[in-house]
Amino acid sequence: QVQLTESGGGLVQAGGSLTLSCAASGSISILNTMGWYRQAPGKQRELVGTISSRGTTTYADSAKGRFTISRDSTKNTVLLRMNSLKPEDTAVYYCNFLNTWSRRDYWGQGTQVTVSS
Repeated sequence: QVQLTESGGGLVQAGGSLTLSCAASGSISILNTMGWYRQAPGKQRELVGTISSRGTTTYADSAKGRFTISRDSTKNTVLLRMNSLKPEDTAVYYCNFLNTWSRRDYWGQGTQVTVSS
């Protein structure tokens, strides 16, 4: 069982920055992928970015150049640095942990990010 604790959400003006943090605890597999997803009201959840155990990253096109995902393995923490925020970034952001071999997913409780015009 993996528990994910998220923090860092809030209200910012367009052009501002926020850093989201996700701390994983419990039975953490060595081989895993962690990532951030977001869901706006009335819309489907979408990928923001992921990072593998080896440090390989992927980003949604909307996040490239503005968002940076990183991980601190020693602290079991994943960060999402969001710069140049736009109103379109407004959503609930969820941290995800994927066990590479079992394919089981774990989700954080979500943290609200609101970007005003």
